[in-house]
Amino acid sequence: MTTPVPRTLYIHDDLSVDLRAQGEHAQRLGTALLERLRGDRRIVVLTLDEQLDKLLARGGHAPFAATVGIGRAGARVAAQIHARTRWFPVIHRVDLWREEDEAGGYVLAGSATLASELARIADVDSVAVVDDTIFSGLTMRAVLEALPPRKDRRVHAFCLRAVAQSLPGVAALAPVSAGVVAPGRILEDVSFINASGLVRRGAIRRAGQASLAFFERPEWMAAWFPGYAEDVIEQCRELHEAVEAPRADRAPRTRRGSPAPSAPPGSRPPGSSSRRSAPGR
Repeated sequence: MTTPVPRTLYIHDDLSVDLRAQGEHAQRLGTALLERLRGDRRIVVLTLDEQLDKLLARGGHAPFAATVGIGRAGARVAAQIHARTRWFPVIHRVDLWREEDEAGGYVLAGSATLASELARIADVDSVAVVDDTIFSGLTMRAVLEALPPRKDRRVHAFCLRAVAQSLPGVAALAPVSAGVVAPGRILEDVSFINASGLVRRGAIRRAGQASLAFFERPEWMAAWFPGYAEDVIEQCRELHEAVEAPRADRAPRTRRGSPAPSAPPGSRPPGSSSRRSAPGR
């Protein structure tokens, strides 16, 4: 089975800011790549400000005693939201990610167990959990389910973008607020990716192996950019070489921490590893 072509591909533009410190050559390459992608009517390029504006329009909140940022992306988003709202004065980063396993599925991995990472907020009376994206909802649900129990605690989940199909599973555990909410089925109707993941390694995490950038997974690129994937791959490769040239002495990353159970049915499509839904969480 092949990777489905989504009816709408949302690309979060975190690349433009990333390239400001990389010199004029890299900036020109990045601008050309994004202009090429904006020319595809299936693609919606999202900016940080428009996602924040939509999230904040969904209502205000009293400050939370503790905020859990899921990974570097979640902690960064929590700080960006706090800069405009003052909701999250104390942010705790929890290193949790989804990675491909050798069996062709997914597991959750991290630098420590969730129980040990969340123990420090066991006694607080209000908790926000923040991620950049809710795609399958796997990581967000894992954190909400692992929160130390406390009676009458106020808990709320936040993200910049989400697939509507995945929100009920999160809302069953805590109220959730998302900026851009995309309707439709995961992968078939909608997919989310970060523009930086097209060129920077780490977008695709693999257990016991080196991480990849999206351009290094050609079957996904063919599904996202049908008919012109080879051109986009070449643009991404050139930009990758400009900002993150591979090093021969860099050893493959190894997994740390204890994996969680594989993704539940529906969080990834059946079939070969080429159908994995790695861009989301």
